[in-house]
Amino acid sequence: MLKVKTPKNRRVQRELEKRAPRLVEKGKKTLLLQGTKTSNVLNTVLSEIYHLKRDNAIRYTRKNDSIRPFESGGETSLEFFSMKTDCSIFVFGSTSKKRPDNLVIGRTYDHHIYDLIEVGVENFKQMDSFTYDKKLAPQAGSKPFIVFSGEAFESVDELKHLKEVLLELLRGEVVDNLNLAGLGRVYVCTAISSNRVFLTHCALRLKKSGTTVPRIELVEIGPSMDFVVRRHRLPNESLRKEAMKTAKDKTHKKIKNVSKDALQGKLGKIYVPDQKLGEMVLPDKSKGVKRERREAKKKNSTNEPASKKQKEDS
Repeated sequence: MLKVKTPKNRRVQRELEKRAPRLVEKGKKTLLLQGTKTSNVLNTVLSEIYHLKRDNAIRYTRKNDSIRPFESGGETSLEFFSMKTDCSIFVFGSTSKKRPDNLVIGRTYDHHIYDLIEVGVENFKQMDSFTYDKKLAPQAGSKPFIVFSGEAFESVDELKHLKEVLLELLRGEVVDNLNLAGLGRVYVCTAISSNRVFLTHCALRLKKSGTTVPRIELVEIGPSMDFVVRRHRLPNESLRKEAMKTAKDKTHKKIKNVSKDALQGKLGKIYVPDQKLGEMVLPDKSKGVKRERREAKKKNSTNEPASKKQKEDS
């Protein structure tokens, strides 16, 4: 039998509980890595993505020569880092003569590579190059809007895949309720062509409109860049089915003879057993029987011996 290791202290137990699988994922951490060769543009892109996702991101600045996501055998180190940091999304930056300023964005399932998409970064503008009122700067932990503009996101397979990955990367933690006062920024993704997407980060400015609904203006605060789709790899059908499994709802204990109706509400059935008159015991209340009992009582009273007082008097 295999020996099951149990946590030795409470700190290790809490860490294991955080990494345990859940029915509803609240948020996914992002892992940022770089290859053997990177450019200044890629280093700035990775640092600014880390700045925007500071609460749920981990960045490694060392060079990794053994990571090649699209090659067989080059995923081992990437899966090891995913297990070590408990990150479900990764962004890997590298540059070469064939693929300059290259970003590989991917997702993992059970710390194994789920899908990959490779994009090239062009026309990059960092945050410091934009001039705006610093009051509009995004606050830490604020939820962004994400806008996808263009028909290509629905018709081109590569951009469909890119849309799914960018949603996972940019949306942050999944919450049930939102405070509208904290919604102050938006990511705008525009499909320029079948393989090029323009991504920019804007702040929301509320203006007077003469009505109760304010007029919204977008102020570009950066970063902004063009993504040129190069390669992508979809998950296997078996892996997709396993990852898309959902837990069944808890089955409620069925109550006998109770049903629900949309109009009448809760209904119940009552079963009455058949009446067998021949076997029923009828109450003995006939008048003749009562008369006989009274006569018997009188006889008993006359036959009783005389009491002590009567004997003394005699």
